[in-house]
Order: sequence, then C-alpha cells, then structure tokens
Amino acid sequence: MAGRINDDDVKAVRDAVPIDAVVSEYLQLRNAGGGNLKGLCPFHDEKSPSFQVSPSKGLYHCFGCQAGGDTLDFIMKIDHLSFSEAVERLAGQAGITLRYEEGGYTAGTSGRGERIRLVEAHKAAAQFYVEQLESPEAEIGRKFLAGRGFDQAAAAHFGVGYSPAGWDHLTRFLRGRGFSDKELILSGLAQDSRSGKPIDRFRGRLMWPIRDITGEVVGFGARKLRDDDNGPKYLNTPETAIYKKSQVLYGIDLAKKEIAKTSRAVVVEGYTDVMACHLAGVTTAIATCGTAFGGDHIKILRRLLMDNATAEVIFTFDGDAAGQKAALRAFEDDQKFAAETSIAITPGGMDPCELRLAEGDAAVAALVDSRTPLFEFALRHIVARHNLENPAGRAAALDEAAPVVANIKNIAIQHESAVQLAGMLGVRDEQFVVKRVAQLARWARDRGGAGGPGGGPGGPGGRAQQSQRGQGRGQGYEAAPGPAPAGAPGPALNLRSPAHRTERELLKLALQRPELVSPAFDAYGADEFTAPPYAAVRQAVQDAGGAAQGGEGYLARVREAAPNDTVRAMVTELAVEAVHTKSVDEIYAGEQLVAVRLRAVERRVNELNSSIARLNPQTQAEQHQAVNQELWVLRQYGLRLRAQGAAGL
Repeated sequence: MAGRINDDDVKAVRDAVPIDAVVSEYLQLRNAGGGNLKGLCPFHDEKSPSFQVSPSKGLYHCFGCQAGGDTLDFIMKIDHLSFSEAVERLAGQAGITLRYEEGGYTAGTSGRGERIRLVEAHKAAAQFYVEQLESPEAEIGRKFLAGRGFDQAAAAHFGVGYSPAGWDHLTRFLRGRGFSDKELILSGLAQDSRSGKPIDRFRGRLMWPIRDITGEVVGFGARKLRDDDNGPKYLNTPETAIYKKSQVLYGIDLAKKEIAKTSRAVVVEGYTDVMACHLAGVTTAIATCGTAFGGDHIKILRRLLMDNATAEVIFTFDGDAAGQKAALRAFEDDQKFAAETSIAITPGGMDPCELRLAEGDAAVAALVDSRTPLFEFALRHIVARHNLENPAGRAAALDEAAPVVANIKNIAIQHESAVQLAGMLGVRDEQFVVKRVAQLARWARDRGGAGGPGGGPGGPGGRAQQSQRGQGRGQGYEAAPGPAPAGAPGPALNLRSPAHRTERELLKLALQRPELVSPAFDAYGADEFTAPPYAAVRQAVQDAGGAAQGGEGYLARVREAAPNDTVRAMVTELAVEAVHTKSVDEIYAGEQLVAVRLRAVERRVNELNSSIARLNPQTQAEQHQAVNQELWVLRQYGLRLRAQGAAGL
C-alpha cells in the first residue's frame, strides 16, 4: 500500500488547481461581487443561489446548508472520495507526481482509492474500444455508424468504440495494465463466468463511453450489432460505485458549457440522437442512459441553467403513443424546474438521428425551434380526453385542466394560458376560466402549494427553505429566533444584535484582510466576542499564530487550528462572506475594532458596578478601592476610544 501523501505535494495540488475551475465543472458560476462567484448549491435543493466561491482564498461556502471548505473538501464531498483519492484525482489533472512518506514514491497503483481505480479502468477501456473500432472485425460497427450519417471524425469526437466478440479481450488487456480481477468485476467491465474466471461484459458491440459532468468515463452504453446476439438492443454498465444511471446524462460533458451560456438544454432519447443534434449545431443536446428523465437529472441541469428567467429545457419525443406518454411523464416534473419546459415532436415518428439522415442538419435545428410549451401540450392532451360537445364534458375538462394552468410559475403566461384554455374548451366567457384559474392559484399559494407564484415550500421565502437554513447549525447552541435571512450566521448568533453584527464584521476582516486589523486584533481576547462560535473563531486565529502572521497559507492555518468541523465551517463562512461596506479600508477596520472593544469595556464596567454595589467600603476597603481604580481606568479608556477612535486603542 502507498503511504501518506507528502504534505508539500498536497499543498502543491491545492495551489495548482483553482477552486473556481473545479467547481465550474459541476455548476454554473456567476459574479457575486467582491471577487466572489455564486451558483446553485450542488449539496441541497434551492431556488436562488446561496453557494459562493472565493477564488482568491481557495474556499467555498453555502449559506443555505453550511457546506464549505477548500478545493479538496469540495471534491471529497461531491464525488464521495477520501482525502487521498481527492488529492490523487486533482494531482492527475494538474500533472503533479505525488510522493508518499512511507516507502517513498509509489509508481504503482495498489494504494489508490477504489473510485480512482475504477475511473482509470474505464479510461483505459474507452481507449481500448476506440482502437478496436479500426479492426477488421469492427467493420459491422463502422457500417452501422455510416448508415446513420456518422463518419470517422464523428465517432472520434464522441469516443465511440467497439468491443471484440471474444470472451476476454478487454479483461486480458486491463490485467496487463495492472488491474485486478476484483477491480474489473467492481467496475462492471467484466463479469463472472461459469468457470469462475472473469469475462468481458460487452462483446461484439458498438460502444459509447458515458462520462460524468467533469468528463470522466464512468460507464458504457453498448449497442447490439449481430442477429446472433441474444442480449438486449442496448446494454448499459450496471450500477457501480461510479455509475448511477439516474445521476448521469449522456453528452453532458460536451454540452455543459453551451447549456450554461445559452440557458437552454435539449433532452433527446438516445446516444445517436445526441450525436445527430451536436453535429447539426444543437450542441446543448443530452440524453438519459437507459432510464426515464427524473429528479436527479433535473438537479444536474438546474445547476447549469441557474434557473434564470430565460432558462429553457426542451424535450424531443416521437409523436406516437409512447412518445406522448413520455412527454406527459416529463410534464409531471415540470414544477421542479424554474426553467420553462417545452416539447418538440419529431415528424413522421422519426427521432433526431433519422430526421438528420432524411432531411439534413437544418431539419434538426428547425425541430428544436418548432417547440411548444410543455404545459400547452399537456392541456391539449387533457382536453382531448373529454367530449366538448356538451356542457358536462366541457366542465369536466375545465376541472382537470385548470389546476395545470394555475401551477404555471409565470403570472403573465398563466393568464394567457387561461385565455388559451377557454378557447380550447369552446367557452365563450373567457373571464370565467381566467377567474377560476386565479382562484386555484391563490388557494395553492395560501396552502403553500408547489409552483404557486412566490414559491411554495422550498421556494423563495418558503417555509421549507427557512427551515433548511436552520439545519446543521445546532451543534449544542441555541439558534437565533425567527426565520434566518440569506447568509445568516450559525448557532447562538442573532444578527438583530449590534454586538454580533460588529463581531462578525471584525472576524471577516481578520480572516480576509488581516493587514487592516493587525496588530491590534491579536491583543483582543476570545472573551471580547460574545457569541460562542465567534469566540471559537477568534481562538483559532490565535492558535494559528495570529492575524499579524497573515500571508500565504494563513486561512489554511486557521482552518487547521479550528478544534472541530463546526468551527472550521464558521471560519470558511466568514472567509467567504462579503464585508458589508463598499470601502474595505483602514478606516472601516478601525471602526469595527473600536466598536468591539468599546462593548467589551462597557460589559466590564457593568460587571464592576455590580461588584462595587456588593462591597462594604468599611470592611472591604482594599477590594473596594481596587474596583474603583479599575473602573476609573476603564472609563478613561472608553472616553479615549470615543474621542480618538482606532488611534486610542
């Protein structure tokens, strides 16, 4: 086994890979001001971005769920990696050779984490399959691709390959690369045979590599080519430690930048459809991998689309009964998007691949442009089920369709759709339908229903979101009363308290701009911070050598000095949160230093006044005099601070 990774190498990895470059592989980031970036948190559901990244500090923090840390923490949490696995993964990206303390440098792979090993096995397998596509045996695969309009360049762009028809070609190849039989079974690339020896899972098939959002190969989709193949038409990688079909989207690695740029995603049904769309210029196309489009897929897209007002998700389905059923199933998840959802019905039952082959690239682009709002498609489907020739049928159709319109997020579109519904039903008095829809929408809002204007549970201002912000903050402290505002602090903190607000500002300055508060800050005791979490952060700064030390690695030292994860999370939060002033300078820093010190002086004066009231000046004269002397000194100090500001410290 490889030993502990050299500390200097860990630091080199942290420094080499910018945190914003890593995070942006998973979600869209936008300017948050103050040098920070923001996006939708990948660790919990939210409708407005509370996840912030500070490139200059190498830290991230979510003000909603309190997740936070550095680049390695992010990779460990989002991909469920151990510390060493995260270091090894980023080192591979940065081209850094790691040294191991026990036994020296390890060029082998026996000490690598399981996930890293499985990813490496898939990477090697993908290259093997690509090379095999050039073999004489793979002519049937090349003909299949050519028959669908894909040349060699297209196959190379998408990494399409071929799995030889023999029993163990890939297995023997990967063994030669140092992979064990156990790793091949765990990866899903091989399976046990009757003889007890591993054999290739995919044999004699056309192979599509399935990549995660970062571009790592995590699985394969295999298409049957021969009539004597008794397996299913498409055979996918089984569920493994790195492949969960409900959490991957084929083509997302190629489409993510354009999805984020255009705020549009096109969902198609198969691998060849994704290829056809991309080659036709629709480079936001993605597809599920052997499963229906579901909640986890929505989460991936929402983080890229950022749920802005112009975001749109377009589903393409065949016009047959199965396609209509799939479209209605997609509509059931419509309210999970803040984006508008639309449907594009392919003509003549053709999928995008067939459409491109028959009518060319322009026809595929035109298909996407001809989209219809998904709720309109659902309305027409609902209305078509009823007999509109009689009043009872029209009433039944209205009863079923009106709630659909009431759940439309955009109020203007909701009104227009109500008018449109009246036309579909043949109701002359369109205002009757409009009022009915508005009534249902108000009822949904009052009941906290999903999709109502203003958001339901979990939406902007919704009870679920407020409750969520309070979770994970207990840690033995009492939370501040009332709903927490965005970016609210942790346990025992109350931003209605002027003392807590000022203490928070001073700690942010000490972490973000230590040169502005040094050396005065280092003379402040932890007891000058009245909130226990803030006192703990102050102690961590002291244990890390003080703010005056500052410089390279300062924040990392403070985070390492934190006694537990709760304090460490607070350090990260304060290091990322913006200071509440446009001019972060010595004047502002001095004001915070003075305010915190003055309140500490006032608290001590009150304590001494209470003490002196209990002392007898005759029988306790010495103590009485000492307290009076301290009171006089403190009052003079308070007067000097009020008159001179930071100069009086």
